[in-house]
Amino acid sequence: MKHKISLLTTAAALTFLASTALVSAQAPDALVAAAKKEGQLSVIALPRDWCGYGEIIDGFKAKYGLQVNELNPDAGSGDEVEAIKANKGNAGPQAPDVIDVGLAFGPSAKKDSLVQPYKVATWSTIPDSAKDADGSWYGDYYGVLTFEVNKDIIKKSPSDWPDLLGADYKNAVALAGDPRVSAQAIQGVLAAGLSAAGGDMAKAPDAGLKFFADLNKKGNFVPVIGKASSVAQGSTPLLIRWDYNALGDRDTLKGNPPIDVVVPKSGVLAGVYVQAISAFAPHPNAAKLWMEWLYSDDGQIGFLKGYCHPIRFQNLVDSKKVPADLLSKLPPAESYAKAVFPTLDQLAVSNPAITKQWDSVVGANVK
Repeated sequence: MKHKISLLTTAAALTFLASTALVSAQAPDALVAAAKKEGQLSVIALPRDWCGYGEIIDGFKAKYGLQVNELNPDAGSGDEVEAIKANKGNAGPQAPDVIDVGLAFGPSAKKDSLVQPYKVATWSTIPDSAKDADGSWYGDYYGVLTFEVNKDIIKKSPSDWPDLLGADYKNAVALAGDPRVSAQAIQGVLAAGLSAAGGDMAKAPDAGLKFFADLNKKGNFVPVIGKASSVAQGSTPLLIRWDYNALGDRDTLKGNPPIDVVVPKSGVLAGVYVQAISAFAPHPNAAKLWMEWLYSDDGQIGFLKGYCHPIRFQNLVDSKKVPADLLSKLPPAESYAKAVFPTLDQLAVSNPAITKQWDSVVGANVK
């Protein structure tokens, strides 16, 4: 990696995503033929309402005629890596061909020889700061953590992390994953800590654990993995989750109940997710073709339709490839003005600190 993702404002984030020329390439005919011969792709941890994946998967199937086996849609990043380990000698349908994981899981999977290198046709338009130089993993999209609020139950939306400790949010606040294995949940704890620590990333893990310990002691934390259905039903009426998931839920629920999506005033934490191909993929050519699809113009715009900022975002904007109606649906840029992108080094420290200490410090068994 030539450059690591540093602490960026939105404007700088767009610069970080910039590339000079649009590369719009078709997948090689030989690869398409080889993938069709395999006939199937196994993906894991891709909820159809996450980041536009439903339409992206359906588009892939329609374009290439392959079957897509969708394993365990609600799994976390750690579960995906474990699925590769558990299926090293298994060529059956339970072995994932590809993974989509939090940024920190890419380098660790490479270190453990669990992924194989592959560079897509649009490789040059993926920023150096968001990809492994050897092609073992590469960023696909990013977002920031927000508060998804059921307005039928919670009349006054919180504006910042400290508000969640108030009496108005008794038995209300949940994470969208288990912070012992889920990248999204881990980053939720880190974001709260970043706010509590005044922006000091070194102190954020401990501060975040203390924040959730306090939230739990006050009875405000709900130890349930929150979803759109639990927000709507009221069992987790205030959910900490990525902006693209929250905005997608707002659309899906269509006002029943009305959903408010709040970017907090402080602790605005951005997270990059990455793609990789399993080193033991039963369908390696289908996996490579899937990557070509995700990093094509159509695939990247598919992420944007799901409110994710695709990794080639600025490249597509500069080349006037993004429909104006999609741009108008994104939250205002000023909401993201304080966004912080943790570096890989910072995540290498913060992630294990949070996962290993969650039980002892917070003591809430999220499931």
